[in-house]
This record gives sequence, structure tokens and C-alpha cells, in this order.
Amino acid sequence: MKPISILSLVFFFITVFAKAQTDDKFYQPNKVMKPFEFKISEQINFPVEGDTITAFIAKPDTQKLQKTIFYFHGAAGNVTTYQFMTKPLVEAGYQVVMIDLRGYGLSTGKPNHKNVAEDGQKIFDELMKRPDIKDTKVYIYGASLGTQVAAHLAKDNISEISGLILDCPMASFTDIAAHFAPQYREFILQSMISPYAAKEDVKALDKLPLLIIHGKEDKTIPYEQGKLVFDNAAGTKVFIESKGDHLQGLVNNKEEILKAIDKL
Repeated sequence: MKPISILSLVFFFITVFAKAQTDDKFYQPNKVMKPFEFKISEQINFPVEGDTITAFIAKPDTQKLQKTIFYFHGAAGNVTTYQFMTKPLVEAGYQVVMIDLRGYGLSTGKPNHKNVAEDGQKIFDELMKRPDIKDTKVYIYGASLGTQVAAHLAKDNISEISGLILDCPMASFTDIAAHFAPQYREFILQSMISPYAAKEDVKALDKLPLLIIHGKEDKTIPYEQGKLVFDNAAGTKVFIESKGDHLQGLVNNKEEILKAIDKL
């Protein structure tokens, strides 16, 4: 099941022309949790500013854990919405930490660009103290909207991770807003400034390996935005052109993507 579109234009225009904060309009949380299709070894609740962020850790069937992925989901649903992506990772031998942003799933509060980035760093710092995570090769994986948090987190933690995966990345919050409202493109580009942007953060990755997955059939985030992020990136980088619509890489190009992640 694919997540719904990442931006509600109705709410966007209301907030823009009312000169109100618009960043929270990018988020479409769902509180309804579907059953997990794989074994969840642990649920962790993190207190943040009076709210609670919930993360789930899924461990693969292996004697020795060697690889961990911090997974940041897209704009809609919650972590259970994205099992078509996380399940193949677990089955391939990765321990996957799935983090629900504020307001998503069992997490409380209201998400915005500032707090989801801060929460990601706090959770990363806390979990990296655990031997079952810090003693493994650690990767950060961002899907759709989650690519912005993932790239920002990777930039600030280069020495602690082994690679960054961006699946159908937007160039920035500003770029995707301008795409959905082309008639107001110049106004948006001049007045709406992203607090952080994947297209900028990847410039600071130095030698950190980067994998970008994006397809030309993507109807949610333009393929050109993923290519821009890739072209801006420093260091070792790989681009996989996926088949199908938004976030369908791990469905249609699973073996190719898993092989590329393993080589990061």
C-alpha cells in the first residue's frame, strides 16, 4: 500500500497567504497502527519536551548482528504503513530501528521541521549508546519526506555511520512546495526558506557513501529532485533508477537495492 501524496495544497495556501507557519502542513500523521508483519524485538518510548516519541526495533534471524538501519518514514501514515520497505531490510539481515515522528502512530505531539530533526538526533544519540547498535555498521535511511531528516542527521554524524540511503528524495521543503504550486513558484522560492535541505546537506558528506533511489515514474516527488540531490553530493555515491511509482524501489528493484546497500 503506497502512502498518500505528501502535500495538501488547500492547507498550504491557507497558511501561506495567512502568513502563518507552514512547515507542519507537510506532515500527515495517522494514529492507527497496523499489525507488524515481522517480529518486533523491542518498543522504546523517548520523552521529548512533554511528548513521547516511539521507536520499534526489528532484529533479523541471525546469530550475530552486524548491520543497523535507522529508518525515517514519509509524510503520511506511520511506521506500519512502510512495512513494504522495512520488511525486506530485516529479511536481508539488517536490524531496523523504525521511528515514528511526533503525532505518528503511538508518538504524541505535533510534528514540524524543527522538532522532527531535533528528535531524530536525540534518539540517535541515545540508541548509539547501546552495544547492540553501536557495535554494528550503522546506516541512515530516509524515505520521501524522511529524506530531509535523514540527510540532515547524516551530515551531523558522519563519523558514526557507514552510509546514507535516500529513497525518492525531495531537494528541499521549498522545492517540493514550488513543484506542487508552479503558478506561485517564484513567490514560494523567495519567501519560504527550508530550515535544512537534502540538496545542501549532501554537500557536506565528505567521503560518506551515499545511495539514492528514484524513478522517472514517480508522481509524488519529481525524479529531477532526486538527481539534483545526487549531483550535489560529495564523495562516493550510487544512483539506482527504480521502477514504478513513489517508493516502489524495494518492491521492484529489491535485489539491486539490497546489494547496493550491502556495498556501502
